[in-house]
Amino acid sequence: MALSDKNSSGTGDGDENQGPVIRDNRRIDPETGEVRDSGAESAEGEAATGEEPEVVEAEVDDVPEVPDTPESVVTEAINADERVVELTNDIKRVQAEYANYRKRVERDRVAVREAATAQVVGELLPILDDIGRAREHDELNGGFKAVGEALEATATKLGLEKYAEQGEEFDPNIHEALTLVPVPNISVQTVIEVFQPGYRMGERVLRPARVVVGEPMEGTEADSSADGSPDSAEANGESGEDDK
Repeated sequence: MALSDKNSSGTGDGDENQGPVIRDNRRIDPETGEVRDSGAESAEGEAATGEEPEVVEAEVDDVPEVPDTPESVVTEAINADERVVELTNDIKRVQAEYANYRKRVERDRVAVREAATAQVVGELLPILDDIGRAREHDELNGGFKAVGEALEATATKLGLEKYAEQGEEFDPNIHEALTLVPVPNISVQTVIEVFQPGYRMGERVLRPARVVVGEPMEGTEADSSADGSPDSAEANGESGEDDK
């Protein structure tokens, strides 16, 4: 009976070691009036209870694993960059070739157009010669004059140029010499008469001018000083009288 009364009353040795624990959870310390540190309080509480905090390990799932980049992928990326550079250079080269092709086609088109125009205008040269002869003989009158001038203006608009004038220097590339005539007091071959004018379009000569060319005479100045001119005779006579 005594044992049961002792256990029921709770006054054993085991009950004496485990008395009631009182925790002051007030944030304001009643003695100092300052705010308590919650971390310090929790540490004091844990120290008072003698229990260690439970550590919870969180298992993280569904985290993608980052694999290492294989060497083949790196090599493939480098090759792709080199291929891009190569294709870019190919495109630039094709563009340059196309630009040169367009220039060449345009140049050929202009050459064909000039050749066709020169061929057509070349057929009109005899008519232009008739108009010129009629003007020289004062026969370019009335309606014939209007038609002739309109034809000459159209030919000039197409690029036809008439050349060869008396007194200009002879050029075998654009002149056709019918004959050579010795002429004093000239230093180069000179056109002294135009039998038929020449025509050209730009650098293309449609018909060379037919001219008479004056050829410089050799020793003209020496002969003029040593010939039997009156002035030289008088000079010789006067010098003879002086000697007497």
